[in-house]
Amino acid sequence: MAETPVKVAVVGTGFGQKVHIPGLQAHHRTEVVAVYHRDLAKAQAIAAAHHIPHACDTVEAIVALPEVQAVTVATPPFLHYDQAKKVLEAGKHLLLEKPTALSGAEAEAIAKLARDRNLIATMDFEFRFVPAWQYLAERLAEGYVGNLRFVNITWTVPGRADPSRAWNWYSRQDQGGGALGAFASHSFDYITWLFGPIQRLCARLSTAIPQRPDADGVPQPVDADDTCSLILDLQNGAPCQVAISSVTYAGRGHWVEVYGDQGTLVLGSDNLSDYVHGFKLWGSQGGAPLEAIAIPDRLQFPTTYSDGRIAPFVRVVNHWVSDIDRGQATTPSIWDGVRSQHLMDLAHRSHRQNSWVEVPNALSQV
Repeated sequence: MAETPVKVAVVGTGFGQKVHIPGLQAHHRTEVVAVYHRDLAKAQAIAAAHHIPHACDTVEAIVALPEVQAVTVATPPFLHYDQAKKVLEAGKHLLLEKPTALSGAEAEAIAKLARDRNLIATMDFEFRFVPAWQYLAERLAEGYVGNLRFVNITWTVPGRADPSRAWNWYSRQDQGGGALGAFASHSFDYITWLFGPIQRLCARLSTAIPQRPDADGVPQPVDADDTCSLILDLQNGAPCQVAISSVTYAGRGHWVEVYGDQGTLVLGSDNLSDYVHGFKLWGSQGGAPLEAIAIPDRLQFPTTYSDGRIAPFVRVVNHWVSDIDRGQATTPSIWDGVRSQHLMDLAHRSHRQNSWVEVPNALSQV
């Protein structure tokens, strides 16, 4: 018997139009039936371009559509809490972009609402679904590096290096902008996934470009970080260093170096235009030179796209639909987003206090 499709509405049409709509339309179990944009004419144009039957200019109208069973939210972070709440209160399953919200408290409220309504809320933590990352996780679990000694993460890209790039919500800390939210929200998730809980952290956030032109060309102040440096002590005793910047011309890309007493694993991509395409894995044991490690066919994407983000997003959708089918959330769920958000809050606190902060034990259980 053919499985019934899950009928989905897409809220947010930037990342939503580039990744969510094509990803949902590519998945065999999801059907996009509605799209939201605050400008109805734009919503209608996007709906027509993608053959989507309904276009709405309010989230209330989206969730009022009886055929909508689930909603993806790909709007800026400052809208997440209110929109996720409306989706869940209307009894619809939720797929949410990171960062989860503006605070750990907001993220927890979303997660608890999903739990109380018996709804599946999933985070789009794509790196967990990228073949090279999955194989890194497998090799670590097999003990390839032995006891962990040091983890070094660098993520340097030029996306916001040009000072003439327009001022918008991304430039504002109060709207969830900045490198910590855009990048470290992923890093906090994959560090916990790959290496276990974080015990304490120290963060330094900085803004290299203090103003940007608005739509009228008028300079506006930027108070969101474009560079963040994190020092983490993992619960297993290993130190972890994270350097992230979105203002680095000819940056190195995204690299995770893992050093243990038996070996070394290095995962990395120097692709500066697509943050998913291009990851490769290298390994060394017993002090031998690093050698490329082939990623098994069983982990490879069945289909790849010119936008590298679509293939892992399709896998996230698959995970979400599977959880909806079984009626039970599995990791990565909204609770992984809650933990990531709390760690971001702690990073902000560390920066403000200019000190180390302890990570509450309760976060290890999330």
